[in-house]
Amino acid sequence: MPFNKDFKPVALKDTNLFKGIKVGNMELNHRAVMPPLTRMRAKHPGNVPNTELAAEYYGQRTREPGTLVITEATFISKKAGGYDNAPGIWSQEQVEAWKPIFKKVHDNKSYIFMQLWTLGRQSEADTLARDGLPYVSASDNIYIDDQFKEIAEKAKNPQRALTVPEIKEYIEDFKLAARNAVAAGADGVEVHSAFGYLLNQFLDPKSNHRTDEYGGSIENRARFVLEAVDAVIGEIGAERVGIRMTPWGVYGSMSGGHDRTLLAQFAYFIGELEKRARDGKKMAYIHLSEPRVTNPWLAEGEGEYKEGSNDFAYSIWKGPIIRAGNLALHPDDVKKLVNDNDRTLVAFGRYWIANPDLPHRLAQGLPLNAYDRNTFYDPSAKGYTDYPTYGEALKLKWDN
Repeated sequence: MPFNKDFKPVALKDTNLFKGIKVGNMELNHRAVMPPLTRMRAKHPGNVPNTELAAEYYGQRTREPGTLVITEATFISKKAGGYDNAPGIWSQEQVEAWKPIFKKVHDNKSYIFMQLWTLGRQSEADTLARDGLPYVSASDNIYIDDQFKEIAEKAKNPQRALTVPEIKEYIEDFKLAARNAVAAGADGVEVHSAFGYLLNQFLDPKSNHRTDEYGGSIENRARFVLEAVDAVIGEIGAERVGIRMTPWGVYGSMSGGHDRTLLAQFAYFIGELEKRARDGKKMAYIHLSEPRVTNPWLAEGEGEYKEGSNDFAYSIWKGPIIRAGNLALHPDDVKKLVNDNDRTLVAFGRYWIANPDLPHRLAQGLPLNAYDRNTFYDPSAKGYTDYPTYGEALKLKWDN
C-alpha cells in the first residue's frame, strides 16, 4: 500500500498529545492511545488468541515506551460470544495464550488494557445454536434488523431477554474475566458498553423495553452496566478499570442523536462513575467515541452526527477521557482536543493498524501508510503484522 495522499500531515510533537499523563497506575509518555480493534485472528475452537501473531502485532505497536494500547474486544465467557475467531479470557488456555502477548508489551515499557466484550443481539444466532447457547438481549424479539431475525428463526434460536438470574451470571463472568486478564499480565480492563453490544442494549430505550428493575427509567437501564463496573472494580481495583461508551452511536440499531433524551442517560451514567470516584473508587478513564463516527463499518467521513458533542462529559467526570473517531486525518482537531482540556487522550484506530510506528509519525508530521480494509479480519499475518514503519516504507518506495 502507498502513503495516504489525501491529507497533509502536521507535526504534533509540541502539543499536549506528547505531554505525559498519569492514567490509573500508569505513567504514559504521550496521549496517543490505540483503541480496541477487532482483528479475528484467534483460533477455533476455544477462542484462543494466536499468541505468536498477536505478540508481534501488539509488540510492533508499543515500541514507543509509555504507550497505552487496548486489546481487541475479548469475550468474558462462551455464552457472551458467538464469533469463532474472536479471543476470550474465560479459560486457563486463553490466559496462558495471552501471557506472552502482554509480556511483549511490557518488555517495550508500555501498557495494555483488555477490553471485555459481551455481544447480546449482535451475536450470530446460528453459531450460538450450534453450541447450545441462547440468543439474548435486554428484551424479547427486538431484533437489529430483518436479517438478524431471519437467521435466528431459521436456527430456531429466537432472541429473548436475559432473566435476572442470567444477568447475575454475567456479572460473575465479568469478575472472572477481569481476574483472568490481570493474572495473564494485563494492566487493566476496559468494560465494553459501546456500539450496540449487550451493555449498550440495556442502556438504550430502543432495545430495552423491560419493565423490571433493569428497564424503564434512566436509573434502571443503567443498572446492569453499573453492576458490571462495580463487580470489576471490586475484583481488580478501580485504577485498573476503564469503560467505553458511544453516546452518539447508531451501529447495531442504537438510537444515537436521533433520541433527544438519550444524552440524559449517559450524563446520569457518567455521574454515577464520578460519584464512585469521589468515594475512593476512581476508574482509570472513560473512553468516548466521537459523533463523527456513529458506525465503525462506515468509511471516514460517513455517518457523522453534526448536532452533538462529547464535551458534556468534562463537566461531570473529572478524570482522564479518551476520545476516538476519525482523528488521524484531522491533526488540527487533535491539537484542539488535547490543548483545550489537559485530561484528554486521543485514540487512533484504523491508522494504527496500518502504521505500527504511529506515535513517531504523529510527532514528526510524517506521511501515513494507507490501510487495506480487506485484510482487517483476514486470519493470516497479511494486513496484521506486515505493515512497514516509516523508514521501511521509504525503502519500499511507498512515497512514490
